[in-house]
Amino acid sequence: MTHHPRLRRLIGLSSRFLTIGALSTVIEIAAFNILLYGLHVDGVWSKIFASLIALVNAYFGNREWTFKHRGKHGRVLEVVLFLIVNGICTLMGAGIVGVGLWTFPDAGPLVVNIINLFSIGIVVIARFLLYHFIVFRGVRPSHTAEHELRSTNNDE
Repeated sequence: MTHHPRLRRLIGLSSRFLTIGALSTVIEIAAFNILLYGLHVDGVWSKIFASLIALVNAYFGNREWTFKHRGKHGRVLEVVLFLIVNGICTLMGAGIVGVGLWTFPDAGPLVVNIINLFSIGIVVIARFLLYHFIVFRGVRPSHTAEHELRSTNNDE
């Protein structure tokens, strides 16, 4: 079956993305709670700032590990696309938290964190798709080009 190698690559890519995402999520949740409950920053602003802090880990982890095999648009365009995608995703997450806090105005920390986790889950799906198809898309060399490059390097 010709789909097995492609499926294996997608599973590996997804696993690396989810690993980076898990670490970024821990960073985001910690920052969110420190900002909201430790520093008493507004819930929506806490979400925005926490997301931005976690983005630093997300960019470098995904660029250098998850999608390192992908051709690059060029770092400047890639960073611009990354920031646009994450701006959209941050606003999406903040919107979900805002709606949750509006819906449950007297929510305690447990409910607020459940709302935050729900927003993270929705945004993770959006980020993976946008990273895969837009940010780190790039041009991958064909198998023939890779083979020719290896042959040329072996001849030297």
